[in-house]
Amino acid sequence: MGIFDRFSSLLRSNINDLISKAENPEKMLNQLIVDMKTQLAKAKQQVASAIADEKKLQSDADAMRKQADDWERRAMLAVQEGRDELAKQALGRYNELLQGAQQLHETWLKHKAETEALKLSLRQLNDKIEEAKRKKNILVARAKRAEAQQRIQETMSGLSDKSAFESFERMTEKIEANERKAIAAAEIQEEFSGDRLVRQFDALEYKGSSDQQLLALKQRMGLLPGGAGSQNRQLNRGAEDVHDAEVIEEGETGKS
Repeated sequence: MGIFDRFSSLLRSNINDLISKAENPEKMLNQLIVDMKTQLAKAKQQVASAIADEKKLQSDADAMRKQADDWERRAMLAVQEGRDELAKQALGRYNELLQGAQQLHETWLKHKAETEALKLSLRQLNDKIEEAKRKKNILVARAKRAEAQQRIQETMSGLSDKSAFESFERMTEKIEANERKAIAAAEIQEEFSGDRLVRQFDALEYKGSSDQQLLALKQRMGLLPGGAGSQNRQLNRGAEDVHDAEVIEEGETGKS
């Protein structure tokens, strides 16, 4: 199992454990991000170790190749000195080192390809974690909205119980009945207290007084033509003229 396979398994285990609890979505998401970062840091260390191993393989292959080159030069030197047997021994050492260097080089190439794949996976994992961090706020908002909707639905479900509304209606009817009783009691009190006949004439006199005041107001404002009032004034003026004529006539009779 590779390091990223172990990382994925551990991360899935942590996620499943948190989701099964899911008491606080925001806390859960924050914890998931923390776990992702922790596992990413461990993955980085393991990838760094793999890169170091790959670098060492490359260095060992290069060093062995250099040693092979050195034994090849020694074989050439032995040949120049006419020492063929020594040159053969040097060439044997050269072949061994060259073969080892070639094997190390091939191992290094494979390890290098694996390391590049690990680095690519690490970058992808880091990008996913950054994306998860960006999406966290959106997920938290959605979780809060869902929670609010659930509370509203629960409230509405509670309000669907008719008992509360029926109690409210009964209380309304009781208050209205009490109001009607109070009005009826006031009417009975008024009906049977004092002199009813006097109250009826008081009402008529008040109405007549109001009507008379209104008529007088309209006459002062010039909104009514000469009516009974002007006729009375004319009759009074005629009576005064008759009286004056009688006085004059009596005076003239006395002189004669």
